[in-house]
Amino acid sequence: MNGNDNFGWIAAFPLAAAVVNGAGIYAIYFNEKWAERAKGWLMCFAAGVLISSPLMFAFPEAVEKNHNAGFAALAGFLFMFFSNKIIKHRAGERNLAFGITAVEGIAIHSFVDGVIYAVAFSVSVLIGLASALGLVIHEFAEGAITFSFLLKGGMHRKKAAMFAFFVAALTTPLGAFVAYPFVSGLGPSVMGLLLGFVVGVLVYVSASHLLPEAQEHEKGHSTLAFLSGVGLAIVMLFAKHTH
Repeated sequence: MNGNDNFGWIAAFPLAAAVVNGAGIYAIYFNEKWAERAKGWLMCFAAGVLISSPLMFAFPEAVEKNHNAGFAALAGFLFMFFSNKIIKHRAGERNLAFGITAVEGIAIHSFVDGVIYAVAFSVSVLIGLASALGLVIHEFAEGAITFSFLLKGGMHRKKAAMFAFFVAALTTPLGAFVAYPFVSGLGPSVMGLLLGFVVGVLVYVSASHLLPEAQEHEKGHSTLAFLSGVGLAIVMLFAKHTH
């Protein structure tokens, strides 16, 4: 299938991600203790899916389409590494400057998530589902974290909730819809490179963003949640081979 056949998936999952992100903001706005407890488990589960699915599903497909996909994966990883270093360096100021700069980084990250949906589902529905599942689940925590950053920066609760939704939730469907017209007409070789880049981004998000954040707020059964995410990805892989 090509991107045109899969446009429904490309549209549905970024919109679902925005809804889940909004749910994270809503939860921490009205029930902070429950949201904080759920956040760590969800991040661990999402990390398990996001560390496994790209390596088992997307990367072999990327290499099959273009044997240089490994370089693209490295480029994706380094892109996230250096962009996060720049954001953290700029976030060294205090109060509102910290909140805005941190949220700026999340907005860029969420936009890139949308591009990932467009690329992954343009390759195949299965690869899209394998990549999108972990992304959608981690949106709950991302919404909660964005709202918390803005509160820490001194922003009023209602204004922080609205701003968090615009920059963390709506940027994901925006990224998907902006990327789709460009992605849908690309040939297999270029798609292989793009998919490799996506693998590098997803591995970075899991290993350097989700897991450290989850470990910082370590809860009972966090490791089980992580292994459940890995297990789900393995089940999806076996289901692919049986079909």
